[in-house]
Amino acid sequence: MLNLNLPTLAPTKATTATAPGTTALTTQQCYIHPVVLFSILDHYLRRSTGQDRVIGTLLGVRSDDGRIVEIRSCFAVPHFETDDEIQVDMEHHSSVFALHKRANAREQIVGWYATGSSLSKYAALIQEFYAQEAAPYSAVHLVVDAEMSNGDLGIQCLQGAAVGVRAHSENCVFLPVPYELQYQDAELSALQAASGTESGLELVSDMEQLERTICELRAMLDRVTTYVRNVCAGNTKANNVVGKYLMDMLAVVPKIDAEQFSTLFQTHLQDILMVAYLTNLTRAQLNIADRLQRFA
Repeated sequence: MLNLNLPTLAPTKATTATAPGTTALTTQQCYIHPVVLFSILDHYLRRSTGQDRVIGTLLGVRSDDGRIVEIRSCFAVPHFETDDEIQVDMEHHSSVFALHKRANAREQIVGWYATGSSLSKYAALIQEFYAQEAAPYSAVHLVVDAEMSNGDLGIQCLQGAAVGVRAHSENCVFLPVPYELQYQDAELSALQAASGTESGLELVSDMEQLERTICELRAMLDRVTTYVRNVCAGNTKANNVVGKYLMDMLAVVPKIDAEQFSTLFQTHLQDILMVAYLTNLTRAQLNIADRLQRFA
């Protein structure tokens, strides 16, 4: 457990410690995946009674020079704060990060997050710890307004910079860092479905989606077959660009007979159904464990 106290007004001796941002390589651009924001909101909704703010660790990858950060995931860090001090469970932080490294060896600690519409008075103290974890690079601080006090989900991406002559953890000013939300096409469809911005969009099951995909693939194959037959019959003028694309496509198709392909497809389909079954079973067990923990 890491105990951090606010500095007193009594004079202190000079120290040679490095303040956050003194020698660290600064970050110039951040890319945030949507799953990070959903994880932060989920952590905030599951907070303990009477807790106004939650914090956690941000994980991601950096560019070779360390100036571009891609925040891919995060995890919660339990903490308790009063008017005079804050206690952060650093043992939990270390153990969860060690487990995460086994599954995602490339991801590293890039900073930390907190909920709220503004910076906390303990932000500089926590920033000092994460600056050591992210060294030699600067630690990114993500502030998410989970209460949507201004009518929207306010996001602030910051990094600490030392100010003053002497190096103290409280001598830290937070500067904004440009950020962008980065998502793939599948994630964009999910976000549009969740926000309801796309009219007529409905969520379908995995089997229905698979059936639609196969039907679309069959329609495209029929269209290509019709084009090739018309070119061979002389009814349509040949297009060299289209022909090159068709040759490249056929070159990557494995040469297997229909029976072998059917066997491989059925095997893969069974694997998908097994994974879906195990996923639903795991989700049910987690829900039961969560309910038992709440009523305990």
